[in-house]
Amino acid sequence: MLDFHLAALYEVETRVLKQQVKRNINRFPEDFMFELTEAEIENLVSQIVIPTKSKFGGAKPFAFTEQGVAMLSGVLSSEKAINVNIAIMRAFVQMRVLIDENKDLKIKLDKMERISHRFTLELILIPLLFCSLASCQVNSAY
Repeated sequence: MLDFHLAALYEVETRVLKQQVKRNINRFPEDFMFELTEAEIENLVSQIVIPTKSKFGGAKPFAFTEQGVAMLSGVLSSEKAINVNIAIMRAFVQMRVLIDENKDLKIKLDKMERISHRFTLELILIPLLFCSLASCQVNSAY
């Protein structure tokens, strides 16, 4: 998941989330969180996942894996952060169950993952899945 998606879920500014992560950077190895490259940002814009690069305000976004999202609960220790993390972890579990039940979908998703190895389900589909489970709308203006 991208930093601005998580910030919206936690109801904090993206800069606040990033600031907390930077203060606790030792908790976020590369397999938990990484900064998107220019090519990856261009890919998101070209796929209309993000309307324009200007939405980042000049900063490259952080992308969090499932483990990185879980680690955020220790960094953002508000009641809201804890509840959001629980909901996100449940969404990850439900997504794995759905994939296991739909083997054809898993094959297609595996192919997608190989094509763009860093843009896995955790970056693009999880916010949509989480919002569908929480009956909310994804705001594409982030």
